[in-house]
Amino acid sequence: MLEQHWNGAKFVDVEVMLSWASSMTWKGLHPILTLSNIVYQNGISLTKKAMKQVESRLQKNLLLPRWDILIQPI
Repeated sequence: MLEQHWNGAKFVDVEVMLSWASSMTWKGLHPILTLSNIVYQNGISLTKKAMKQVESRLQKNLLLPRWDILIQPI
């Protein structure tokens, strides 16, 4: 049966969310998923210099600039 991800899904728990995400494909490839249990502190932000370093690694898709970003590895 063909998945129709554009119809949405109700994420009732982590297992459902990971199963749904792992069934997606892009150019025939499935994502590699790992669950992180790290709790991050609120209110932490990068300095402008550090943010520029991150932004220099981002590459927007010209066809979908609002939704598709390629993050170049360090």
